[in-house]
Amino acid sequence: MARYQLTYFDFDGGRGEPIRIALHAAGIAFDDMRLSFAQFSEMRKSTPFNSLPVLEIDGVAITQSNAMCRYIGKQAGLYPTDDMQALYCDEVMDAIEDMTHYIVPTFSLQGDELKAARQKLVDGWLSTYVRGLGKLLARGGGKYFAGNRLTVADLKMFVTTHWLTSGSLDHVPTDLVQRLAPGLVEHEKRVAGESVVKKYYASRK
Repeated sequence: MARYQLTYFDFDGGRGEPIRIALHAAGIAFDDMRLSFAQFSEMRKSTPFNSLPVLEIDGVAITQSNAMCRYIGKQAGLYPTDDMQALYCDEVMDAIEDMTHYIVPTFSLQGDELKAARQKLVDGWLSTYVRGLGKLLARGGGKYFAGNRLTVADLKMFVTTHWLTSGSLDHVPTDLVQRLAPGLVEHEKRVAGESVVKKYYASRK
């Protein structure tokens, strides 16, 4: 049996969380290596692209969170077998990555500089992506993004919506998603109630 190790930061969220949930849903035992930011700073150059997550399968390091979602999602039955629905799933995951790339550079800012950068995001790209993702959910039928069932795209959006509404992003209104794409808020609640998600978080207690 292959040995899996997922290395990511020590919090429930971000790019690593959908992969953790999918691994659990697939029944794949894995070493959940959770690093502090200080620990990552010390070892980041040992990763292929100086970034996390990294998934090791029998010692072979794999990068790119969406690639991991697809690979593990297929084993968990959380990735569409229909090519068009798979395209829809990939589109959502890639859009979330694009949005995240606009947010991450603001993490190093403080004070008025952070406030100005986050306000610019809210007035621009962040709102554009939230609205767009809401439209993609509506295209899928309003409950799920692809195939009218839970996929890794839903897991990734679930984690992202929680992040955007949690208040952890200073100067990003917690009601932004509700105002621009209320369907995504209902989607988060729906995914949180899925058995595979509930079982994963129950296993964390």
